[in-house]
Amino acid sequence: MDNTILLVDDEEGIRKVLGISLEDIGYTVFKAENGNRALALFEQHRPSIVLTDIKMPGMDGIALLKAIKAQDPETEVIMITGHGDMELAIQSLKLEATDFVTKPINDDVLEIALKRANDRLGMRRQLKAYTENLENLVAEKSARLVELERLAALGQAVDGLSAAILDIAGDLEGGIRYFNEMPCFVSIHNRHLKVLAANELYKTRLGDKTGKDSWAIYSSVAADGTDCPVAKTFASGQGQRQKETIQYADGSQFPVIVHTAPIKSTSGELELVLEISTDISEVQRLQEELRSSRQRYQQLFDEVPCYITVQDRDFHLTAVNRQFKETFGQRPGEHCFQVYRSREAVCEDCPVAQTFQDGQSHQAEMVVTANSGRQINVLVSTAPIFDGAGNIAQVMEMATDITQIRKLQDHLASLGMMIGSISHGIKGILTGLDAGVYLLTSGLNQQDEEKVSSGVEAVQTMAERIQKLFLDILYYAKDRPLRTAQIPVEGFVAELAELVAPQFVNTGVTFIKELPAAAGEFQVDALALQSALISIIENALDACRDDLTKQAHVVRIEIETEPGDVVLRVVDNGTGIEPETREKMFTLFFSSKGPRGTGFGLYLAREIIAQHGGSINVESSPGEQTTFTVRIPRVYKAPVAD
Repeated sequence: MDNTILLVDDEEGIRKVLGISLEDIGYTVFKAENGNRALALFEQHRPSIVLTDIKMPGMDGIALLKAIKAQDPETEVIMITGHGDMELAIQSLKLEATDFVTKPINDDVLEIALKRANDRLGMRRQLKAYTENLENLVAEKSARLVELERLAALGQAVDGLSAAILDIAGDLEGGIRYFNEMPCFVSIHNRHLKVLAANELYKTRLGDKTGKDSWAIYSSVAADGTDCPVAKTFASGQGQRQKETIQYADGSQFPVIVHTAPIKSTSGELELVLEISTDISEVQRLQEELRSSRQRYQQLFDEVPCYITVQDRDFHLTAVNRQFKETFGQRPGEHCFQVYRSREAVCEDCPVAQTFQDGQSHQAEMVVTANSGRQINVLVSTAPIFDGAGNIAQVMEMATDITQIRKLQDHLASLGMMIGSISHGIKGILTGLDAGVYLLTSGLNQQDEEKVSSGVEAVQTMAERIQKLFLDILYYAKDRPLRTAQIPVEGFVAELAELVAPQFVNTGVTFIKELPAAAGEFQVDALALQSALISIIENALDACRDDLTKQAHVVRIEIETEPGDVVLRVVDNGTGIEPETREKMFTLFFSSKGPRGTGFGLYLAREIIAQHGGSINVESSPGEQTTFTVRIPRVYKAPVAD
């Protein structure tokens, strides 16, 4: 082994690590960070082997190879390539590079390449010695003519070997990287279809076949060998490529790809055939492993509990996972902003656009719409996907459903507001109770029946408010399923009128119900729907009692029947409703009544009506008539959970 080597690479880390490995093997290593420095060290030390990177700033590896071969054609140059440098690797072989290895560098592959370079150096020295002392060698070592023939054949085979290696690299899926990591069986054959020479791997795995038939290693070739690759090459004069099955020395059989290359004499006659057989069982194993890995990654991609998309620079969806498909449908090729938010343009502050711009991960929170129409709160994170050149080719977006978290936060916030509202309401009720108890006690002590009556009325009023407050709290706190039944509309309204009639006594407000001749039936939870309508009627009664501008006040409930719906209207001529109040009146804890209101009534009314699949609408303006329109389907349809 020649013990001097020149290592050339623009990355200091590679020079350091690779230099240690080479020194451990036994080489004296000279290091250069670029082509110009390497050329200076080469001229100074004349190492027999140069190991250089192909891609470097300034003078690259190809230019350095040309310069070194121009100074010393016998220097063995091994090229270091990256993935995707196949064309440069082929070009380097044409420029008489010894071999090439790919990054990341495998120690075993590197040792094989170095052994090949040292073998070539040794062979060249022997050939030179044999040439200089040819007459003495012929006289003194005639017994080694067969060996000389093998060595000469190997010398002639260099060009054919390079061509065959390139053919194999083109055939093996995965490219030159797989070839460098796979075993190759190299042998030389003569016109008599006999093996003249073989490499060490051939001898170790297949046995020493020197002098044996060229087809001896094949298990499926005819007995006379006429269809073996070497025989076909001698017959046609052309290189062959075919799949065969070879038998190892231990009797096991493996599939191979066989390439042959004709070797001609200086006169142009076909003298020898170079044969390279590559065991593809390892390639098949690696292919299967790759398929298995892809399946695992696809399974991981699909099973992640969030919505994953891969988007190009135009925001097209190039890949989506299973959960995305189930929620948003099969929509490849569409824009993300169309799928998520039914928009016609990119969203403001789009995290995907930001990642394409700066290459960093970005986060955002937004509301998207599923195929079912359900609104989903999502927390979005992005990550860039780079191509081989280091450019951002695509962006992966991961959206996690946080709807339940937001609902919990809203519920907790509502709970805090509820506690405050309840405290405020109870405080007002207790004040009213104190006043009622005072009047009652004072009236009893003074035997004043009017005060006693006022005190009893105040206590009863406060008791009713306490009952209503706690019923509202219980309804809000518990998600109560509807218990629907088919009932007559007239009977429902008549019972509702009986429930609210006592509240109109001594108020000066008239309560009227108007029913059509035949209102039919509808399917409702009578108790829940009556509770909702009572809240609306009480709101109308309060509006009338607060209005001091009119002489007479009326609250009227009207029924309008339609084939599919029942329409109930509560109309009053009270104070009317300001636009701002109308926008907020169905919001939890909002009340325009001051201490008399809890902010539960109209909120729960809307929730109950929505549970029935209905709707509520309000038309009003300050000082004018107010109309609450409630529309309830005649047939109840239970909501379908998303």
